Amino acid sequence: MQCDYFDAGRCRSCALMGVPYAVQLAEKLERCQRALAPVAPHVTWLEPFASRESAFRNKAKLVVGGRTGAVTVGILDPESNGVDLRACGLHEEPLQRLIPRLADAVDAIGLEPYDVKARRGELKHLILTLSPAGDVMLRFVLRSKRHLALLESRLPRLLQHLSEVRVVSVNLQPEHKAVLEGDTEIVLTEQGLLEMPVNDVPLNLRPNSFFQTNTAVAAGLYRQARDWAHEVRPDAVLDLYCGVGGFALHLADGVGSAPDRVLGIEVSAEAVRSAELSAERLRAASPTAGDVRFRVGDATDVSALDPAALGGAGWMVVVNPPRRGIGPELAAWIERSGADHVVYSSCNVDSLARDLVGLPSYAARRARLFDMFPQASHHEVMVLLERQRGTTTTASADGGLHR
Repeated sequence: MQCDYFDAGRCRSCALMGVPYAVQLAEKLERCQRALAPVAPHVTWLEPFASRESAFRNKAKLVVGGRTGAVTVGILDPESNGVDLRACGLHEEPLQRLIPRLADAVDAIGLEPYDVKARRGELKHLILTLSPAGDVMLRFVLRSKRHLALLESRLPRLLQHLSEVRVVSVNLQPEHKAVLEGDTEIVLTEQGLLEMPVNDVPLNLRPNSFFQTNTAVAAGLYRQARDWAHEVRPDAVLDLYCGVGGFALHLADGVGSAPDRVLGIEVSAEAVRSAELSAERLRAASPTAGDVRFRVGDATDVSALDPAALGGAGWMVVVNPPRRGIGPELAAWIERSGADHVVYSSCNVDSLARDLVGLPSYAARRARLFDMFPQASHHEVMVLLERQRGTTTTASADGGLHR
């Protein structure tokens, strides 16, 4: 990938820019294999799932700088001055076409950019998410409600000018610190959900929902998990850290081989509401789908987890934790649980390796690298774990999965 911003020294966010993509992929694979070799010596590595080298990001997180009438959208330099990256080639092409028009619209509305050095101004960030259908969710991150009425009054014209935008919201982030968004979200449009179908599975995103930033590679990740589940054919699946239901819904949608029951646990109530809506739509569209349900809960609160609530003789755990991994308590619970298989999707191979040490009853059978982030050192790796014979134990029951 060639980038004028990188060549000019204006942006160094892509640490691997200029490294041939085949070399990037090989180095990431070698890094994963080296990290997992001590704990998964006999694992079979599948071919890495590659990405497009450019135009792969479905999400743009833009720092707003400059001044009213001459805004910049991109990043801040070391002196906290705005650096305009409106033509960044990492974004999918519809976003590349939209962002310059959005920047012009912000200028026309008169929203005051937040000045980090002076600690004044209102508009901090613009966050855009693109669906496979070309629809966009747009979030304005503001310091306060000062410009809210102005933005609401200009919303009809904004939507007319930016016809791709379906959902608009304001996020309030009043604090002066390096945090992208705050806790308060105000949806301005009648439509509050962005439909995000992946592999024909109907996912739905609310403004503050987490979703992988590379749709094509996320689709491959979900397909691989579904293929592994089809291969081992669990009766039931417990999906921890389930988010908006990407893994759970894909596993429930297995034609002829779906598990009888899939239960997703997620700490975000909004994500669970989105997942429940997606489950309703999946059941309506796919009569072969298994029984999939979602509950609000903390995946790390092992006292509230009871596999007996799922029923079935053979079952699987799916985990997709944050970078810190699942930790020793949840690993110990899985170790005691009696689950036959675990699918572990990780964005940090080092924490994955640590967690595998805490799962001695399981052997890693398959692993695959998913390159979510070309031009950067980050990556996703997923492993299929199988309980070794003679190590089955049962977690103590306490009456089911608590609501």
